[in-house]
Amino acid sequence: MFKTRLCRLLDIKYPILQGGMAWVATHELAVAVSEAGGLGIIAAGNSPPDIVRDEIRKFRSLSSKPFGVNIMLKSPFAEDIVGLICQERVPVVTTGAGSPAKYIEYFRKHGIKVIPVVPTVSLAKRMEREGVDALIVEGTEAGGHIGDLTTMALVPQVAEEVSIPVIAAGGICDGRGFLAALSLGAEGVQMGTRFICSTECRVHPNYKARIVNSKDRDAVVLGKATGHAVRVLKNQFTREYSKLERDGLSTEKLGELGVGRLKLAALEGDTDKGFVMAGQIAGLIKDIKPCKEIIEDIIKEAKKRMETLASLKGGLG
Repeated sequence: MFKTRLCRLLDIKYPILQGGMAWVATHELAVAVSEAGGLGIIAAGNSPPDIVRDEIRKFRSLSSKPFGVNIMLKSPFAEDIVGLICQERVPVVTTGAGSPAKYIEYFRKHGIKVIPVVPTVSLAKRMEREGVDALIVEGTEAGGHIGDLTTMALVPQVAEEVSIPVIAAGGICDGRGFLAALSLGAEGVQMGTRFICSTECRVHPNYKARIVNSKDRDAVVLGKATGHAVRVLKNQFTREYSKLERDGLSTEKLGELGVGRLKLAALEGDTDKGFVMAGQIAGLIKDIKPCKEIIEDIIKEAKKRMETLASLKGGLG
């Protein structure tokens, strides 16, 4: 029922991608998502090539399914990671924090699908002209670094303007969001926060607990003054940071304050002083369960809601 062009493009069962989250998206999580029929993604983040190579090879020792690697193009190791991905013949690359334009031809020569994250219609159109294979269209509801436009408003506008598959991201964690994204013109979804709360995700239990116990207004935005807004769950540190930002602390000093904060929360479990990056949908996530169950529940719920809508339509007809 939900076999879209994206499934054929990436050779996956369900049009569901796992977000490439630094310090979170390890080979364990990627394997679990890919084995469950989605596309698991290993996050390169700011890691050097040897660490990323190890993650890729660990994935392949556990699964023969398609997977991807996410490159943060502002990483000091970005060029090296590009070369590594081509050497290792990774099937799919997703990109963020910049344009992959100068690498697209190189990826194509190695048979690698390129899918950048875009926050605007203009960038989406530009990326299509550059020859990417699909687009992750991310709304401001997402966790981590964000743009200004909402998923609800952005996805249909991009879908109207491009001919390649659109993947909706930001504010999606269940069958309702999945079905809504398809209704908006997307051919798949990418989820981050939902997959953090999976049994296979290796982040610190405190990080998962913070998401599960969050409320609807707990996801806040920091760093607008720096030009690099980021969505995190509010805590002791975010309150201190927000005050300094309002008081006009320099962009340089604000940037220094954020260094290492995600690792502090994700790996060390300090959810008071670290960045707990999570989307606005966090308030809807109330459990931790296997990736297979997450994906299957989404598909089951989406099918059930489609049947309900069909019956309503018949009754109104």
